[in-house]
Amino acid sequence: MKATDIRNLSIEEIQTKIGEEQDNLDSLRLTNAVTPIGNPIEIRQLRRTIARMSTVLNEKQSQQ
Repeated sequence: MKATDIRNLSIEEIQTKIGEEQDNLDSLRLTNAVTPIGNPIEIRQLRRTIARMSTVLNEKQSQQ
């Protein structure tokens, strides 16, 4: 998800998305620990997406 797409969401929607993506990341890490996943770059992409969403969320909260 790109930063421009994230900026179009409301604060509540961003918080919900962060929670969902964090759950996805946790399950992906657990799966990778048990049996290696096919594409380990997915973990990095999820981590960066969560960071991107957190940054936009902090920007929006500081503006209010």
